[in-house]
Amino acid sequence: MKHKKLLGAIAISGVLALALAGCASGSGNTGGGDGNGGGETVETKSADYNPQPRENLKEGGEVNFEINEVPEQLNAFNSDASADTARLWYYYMPQILLVKPEGEVYKNDAYLDAYEIGEKDGNTTVTFTFTDKAHFNDGTDMDWTAIDATWKANRSLDEGYNPNATDGYKQIKSVEQGDTAKTAIVTFDGTFAWPSMAFLTGGVLNPKHADAETFNNAYIGNLNAEWGAGPYTVDEFDANAGFVSFKPNPEWWGNAPMLDKVTFTALEDDAAINAFKNGEIDQVEAGSEERLKQVEDVDGAVVRRAQQTAKTVLMVDGDKPQFEDVNVRKAFFMGINIDQQKQIAWKGLGYEEKAAGSLNMYSFQDGWSDAFGEAGLKNDVDAAKKLLDEAGWKEGEDGIREKDGVKFSVVYPIFSNSPVQEALAKSLQAQEKELGIDLQIEVRASADFSDDFTSKNWDIFGLRFTDSDPFGPAWMCQIYCSDSGLNLSGTGTADIDKMIADDVESQKDAESWTAAAMKLEPKIIEQTWGVIPLYNGPSVYVAQKGLANLTPEPYVGLDLFGVTPVEDLGWEK
Repeated sequence: MKHKKLLGAIAISGVLALALAGCASGSGNTGGGDGNGGGETVETKSADYNPQPRENLKEGGEVNFEINEVPEQLNAFNSDASADTARLWYYYMPQILLVKPEGEVYKNDAYLDAYEIGEKDGNTTVTFTFTDKAHFNDGTDMDWTAIDATWKANRSLDEGYNPNATDGYKQIKSVEQGDTAKTAIVTFDGTFAWPSMAFLTGGVLNPKHADAETFNNAYIGNLNAEWGAGPYTVDEFDANAGFVSFKPNPEWWGNAPMLDKVTFTALEDDAAINAFKNGEIDQVEAGSEERLKQVEDVDGAVVRRAQQTAKTVLMVDGDKPQFEDVNVRKAFFMGINIDQQKQIAWKGLGYEEKAAGSLNMYSFQDGWSDAFGEAGLKNDVDAAKKLLDEAGWKEGEDGIREKDGVKFSVVYPIFSNSPVQEALAKSLQAQEKELGIDLQIEVRASADFSDDFTSKNWDIFGLRFTDSDPFGPAWMCQIYCSDSGLNLSGTGTADIDKMIADDVESQKDAESWTAAAMKLEPKIIEQTWGVIPLYNGPSVYVAQKGLANLTPEPYVGLDLFGVTPVEDLGWEK
């Protein structure tokens, strides 16, 4: 995936049948009536986003979406960004590369005359040739310097930048001008298995504003529309009200956007359901039985179900004294009945799937294996209690474990008022109580999700790791390396960093890289036990009939790994 992003595991909260380089399966998962979700069998397609050619769409009109929050950090390349950051970013920043739902990457003709992957002197190369008209809103020409600036901002943490992930960029050894300034030649250090991953999500940065200070801080509470480029630009922005709208960009040179306006409004779960019922938004997440029943019969509504490219995960903070022992962390996870969590989450959705099994891949991708199962993840209360006993955590008179006079009490925040999320949290609470762990649930506002996560204002955290592309193993370091801005469990080590570099990132083709990643993952889990996947699940939305080319932004939605041009979002004639 180009980047994993975090989504809260609450509302929608908080990335292979084309060989191992990563392609989405054509069939997707199909729900079973006797499976974990229960209810009648319901087909879940790989993608279900109503793709339509532009000639089928009418000009004008508005589309109004919900969003979980308007994050504080609005630079999608920054490690403090969330998937909501990326949703907004894609509407006013360059989409130089696009992706078909199955994972095939191709150039956006509005920005690029050429996008070529090649080889020179034993090094993988990628050549970008920008169109003559391509430019940023402030008048800066879009040329090789934009590629160069984006590479330098994302290649390392050692230069003052705070990138979301260095994978794909750290393997580049040079970016040079080609025959003209409009051409950038990217040269990797040797043969690189995943050249399409670099510059895929997030586009390119305006080179005039890509120094470390700007990269890290200028987008905090500010969209900086003048540094963007594309068919839309910012119309209104009110971070306090959680509202952003986009309008057609007068600087745009490509196909005109089909819409006059696109809006995003931050809404809590119940408010979003009511807003859809009242016609205030045109699409709403409906990934639970209770939500789906409330909106599936709204006039003009269409239910859309696709395979979700996200993993709902649980993370513990290994820096907290309760979880500093790896065996205690393992015990905590062994106390979780994942099947019960699935039954609650998917009740009435008619859906089932294999064990999630990996943070690198999905079970529908070639090369997947159950790495967490191999590492020993299973629901075993007796074994978990034994590990806690051996670690010195003894049950007190009230059944809660203690060590050195300290109770084993931990805080688990949830960022939703959904009955399903409450039931999931209470189920987890009961499961951990059986081990002698006091899990305290705190209900918080969804607007606090990103800040609370990045500041580690938690002991246990539930969220989603979402993938924007199918190159999962290529981003292994973003998940497990010690400097990861995504995995905040504090369990990475320099030795793990070295294993990933030596055993995985040294591979020269996608198949070998994938096999090496899946072989190494169980070994890393055994040493860390900082985060586990619970399930993937379906992506279920209810949208107004006629809304076409849904979810052109990465990380969320109904188009599997797809990224389509934002200008093609619109209403059918």
